[in-house]
Amino acid sequence: MNGPWWYTWGGLNERLFLAVNHAGHGWLWDHLALWGTAAGDHKLYPFYAAAALALALKRPNVLATQAVLVLLCGYLIDWAIVSGIKPWLDFPRPPRVLGVAAVHILGPAEYAHSFPSGHAAFAFVLMASLLPGAHWMLKALLVVFALWVGWSRMAVGAHFPADVLGGALIGLFSAWLAAQGLRLLGYARAKR
Repeated sequence: MNGPWWYTWGGLNERLFLAVNHAGHGWLWDHLALWGTAAGDHKLYPFYAAAALALALKRPNVLATQAVLVLLCGYLIDWAIVSGIKPWLDFPRPPRVLGVAAVHILGPAEYAHSFPSGHAAFAFVLMASLLPGAHWMLKALLVVFALWVGWSRMAVGAHFPADVLGGALIGLFSAWLAAQGLRLLGYARAKR
């Protein structure tokens, strides 16, 4: 694998990908990976935002409305960063780097715009935005969701670990930036 040191990790990025991608197979394993990828699609943002808002309005003891506001703003930041970086860097995806025969591919094979993982960025902005205003059970679900989506992107053969980590960091940063901006505008961030 060629690329900058911060991406290749001295070959560790490729080795970790292969370990995760080939860790298991079978109906349940493959479907968990496919479902994780489907659940982390940023096209579901309107659904997740509406569900979070409905939950916050109906059960404010489970989710604070300020957290939903952070999500609404954080997603826009996340989307702008990811959509700007992906075409600019245009890193190749695992099937192009390693060859289709070496990668366990679930769903359509993807070859370009590997860094960062948009799915991971979306899952982590969702988690980080809602976490401070969530009940402990919802917090646990949000963490599991974000980790599931990140794992699924490697399991389906779409992203290297560096892509997932980069997406996760962008999602966390986007939520933090949205919360800071809203705080400066006078909207206090909810904490539980």
